[in-house]
Amino acid sequence: MKTMIRLSYFIFILFLFSCNTEPGKITDETTTRGNIKIACDESFKLLFDTEIYTFESLYKYATINVEYLPENDLFDLFFKDSVRAIVTTRKLSKSEEEGLMGSNIVPKTTVIAYDALAFIINHNNPDTTILYSSIKKIFTGEYKTWKDINPKSKLNELALVFDNDKSANVRYINEKFELNQGFPSTCFSVKSNEEVINYVEKNENAIGLISVNYISDRHDSLTINFLSRIKVLAISSETDDGTNGYYYRPYQAYIANVSYPFRRDVYIINRETFTGLGSGFNQFVAGEVGQRIILKSGLVPSVMPIRLIQLSTE
Repeated sequence: MKTMIRLSYFIFILFLFSCNTEPGKITDETTTRGNIKIACDESFKLLFDTEIYTFESLYKYATINVEYLPENDLFDLFFKDSVRAIVTTRKLSKSEEEGLMGSNIVPKTTVIAYDALAFIINHNNPDTTILYSSIKKIFTGEYKTWKDINPKSKLNELALVFDNDKSANVRYINEKFELNQGFPSTCFSVKSNEEVINYVEKNENAIGLISVNYISDRHDSLTINFLSRIKVLAISSETDDGTNGYYYRPYQAYIANVSYPFRRDVYIINRETFTGLGSGFNQFVAGEVGQRIILKSGLVPSVMPIRLIQLSTE
């Protein structure tokens, strides 16, 4: 009898609790519901604003809280376990992977897209092309003026501006050209990709270095605004000394076929120890809908093929 009374009391408590619970409120996490925090390289803000908006529109019980940061800062959050996943342009090092695995965390790295660095100049600058070797000489300090690049130029000392001294763009150039002595005095950083565009717009002697994602989506009003204020340099291949006469801008086709020399991979790195919302969002971005968003943004999807069409005048 006492057992029946206790059981009835327990059922009554559960009934009261359920009456005070919001209809449809879900507390358990799956690949399509939950509430998590991720960090994303600020270079991909335009793209991931769209990815997250679409994902949350499809899955009404899913909330992705994102923080857009320079590369160094987002890795700090990742290793402090402050975010579930990060979007970045570099893989974990072997020691970083071993450190996570020592804490029983097996990181999952997925290539989701191919990006590029764009070199932008002021609208009043008459130059539209530049040799890859000239860019290298700027970063090694051998070229300091526009006349070094083009003897006919009327511009004087050049200024090359990065988005942030903690950004992936700085690391990428440092690694690509093995700048063991650091950057020359002609190079400096501001605080964001937008500030790079603002600086280049106001300074004729400037070259800006930004993620192509900021200027790749020709249907986005913000991108259209940015492109109206600057010009994008066309760059020769790494092996062309100028005799071939081919120069490439960071368009999808040239990123896809690796003609453009400043191409890089974009990754999602996930540290979940179970199959949760972070894994679901990862699968979404790498899946058909997520890849179509990447394609529309002007970057190259890692899965969906890009059609290269050659036009003939014959």
